[in-house]
Amino acid sequence: MHGHIWTVLWTICYFCVVLGLSAYGIHRYSILYLYFKNRNRKPAPASKFDVLPTVTVQLPIYNEVHVVERLLKAISELDYPRDKLEIQVLDDSTDETRELTERSIANLQGRGFDAVVLHRKDRVGFKAGALDYGFKKAKGDFFFILDADFVPPRNILKECIHHFVDPRVGMIQTRWGHINRSYSWLTRAQAILLDGHLVLEQTARSRTGRFFNFNGTAGLWRKHCIGEAGGWQHDTLTEDLDLSYRAQLRGWKFVFLGDIVTPAELPIDIDGFKSQQHRWTKGSIQTCKKVLPRIWKSELPLFIKIEATAHLMANFSYLLLACLCVLMHPSSAGASSPAAGCVMRFLAIDLPIFVATTASSTVFYLCAQRELHPKDWKREIWFFPFVLALGIGLSINNARGVLEAIFNRSSDFCRTPKYGVERAKHQWKSSRYAAVRTVIPVVEFVFAVYFSYFVFRAFQNWEFVSLPFLMLFQVGFAYVAFSSVWQRIMCAQWNPRDISVA
Repeated sequence: MHGHIWTVLWTICYFCVVLGLSAYGIHRYSILYLYFKNRNRKPAPASKFDVLPTVTVQLPIYNEVHVVERLLKAISELDYPRDKLEIQVLDDSTDETRELTERSIANLQGRGFDAVVLHRKDRVGFKAGALDYGFKKAKGDFFFILDADFVPPRNILKECIHHFVDPRVGMIQTRWGHINRSYSWLTRAQAILLDGHLVLEQTARSRTGRFFNFNGTAGLWRKHCIGEAGGWQHDTLTEDLDLSYRAQLRGWKFVFLGDIVTPAELPIDIDGFKSQQHRWTKGSIQTCKKVLPRIWKSELPLFIKIEATAHLMANFSYLLLACLCVLMHPSSAGASSPAAGCVMRFLAIDLPIFVATTASSTVFYLCAQRELHPKDWKREIWFFPFVLALGIGLSINNARGVLEAIFNRSSDFCRTPKYGVERAKHQWKSSRYAAVRTVIPVVEFVFAVYFSYFVFRAFQNWEFVSLPFLMLFQVGFAYVAFSSVWQRIMCAQWNPRDISVA
């Protein structure tokens, strides 16, 4: 009797988790529907400024010795009147980045640019605090914000600024490109995952009047919009998402320009990527707790409230995925049952769940690649099992971020190290920068071993239909665990590095 109760409880928990994941999968299909229905409704400014407004370029910097000169060179080449352009370098660096920045800015000043370096006495609020500090000193009515690893195209300001002729427009977001997409399997997978968000989600939401977010960089803000929304706040790790929702709650209109691409550098080391994902995941849940009640108390249309809820709660899927890993056990595969019963279970349960979860992810990201690369998108199909496995492998790392946000565990803003990598043989391991390291790889290794046994049991019981699904878990956890360990071993030969990238 006791065992029967536990079986019932396990079954209930298992199906609740799977149904929750299925809901996220179904939401991806809805995004696809909205995208294809509205992809030809490209935004265009109603008119143009007779006199171009003053734009302040804000560059939040912290220990970016490898990329800061590349960034400032790109800014100096922007096609925009110099008398209408202010450059603010918000430099919180503690290393020789300060000297590079000071020298580069002095050079720009000598060439007639209105450029300044702003140093703070402390790093209160991290990036949000730096942006707020610069906001109070800026001359421009509009802000162009760039992270250190981005390289903006020359014409980006002239292409974007005229959308602000509409006084309701508060923010314009451009699409990220990927400088080092082909550097490794890791960067290639990241590019695919980001493309799904930037091509499909941002387009679908922006062109249907739903809320969408500033991505933290490669976008422009109206100064009045930031001020009216309450300014940059640092009570979450995703100040960009937080401000985006507060501004749209005040009635401001956002525009996403998917045809304007701002290239950037993807994290090339697994610890840096995991640190970035943890920050984004935790910050999104913090923002969810902060603004979702306001959204439901507002008089917004129901369809906006529902989409905002799905958007802000999206990263709870990692917690559900981690729970699924715990709830799955070898006896659920390879159970001895009549062949007819297995077929009925597959048709009634396994197949619908597969279509709603794994298939939805594959279709979603493949559609994004087809939109971006209509001639050669098919070559990415073979690579998608690795993309899905990587997403699963991140589940423990990101579930930790969700739990930390739920239980209000504070943490610093851990920025992702950038190495200026644009070629495959770049010796980034010699850099002193490193991502914050945790014991999570140990947990991931345990799950890799566990799912290896799971795969073995499936082989043993001739459950070949479930093998591809189980191997995604096995490969995903093995990859992220061993990559972290291997990276640390390889980097140990170099001199001790500054790991204070928080």
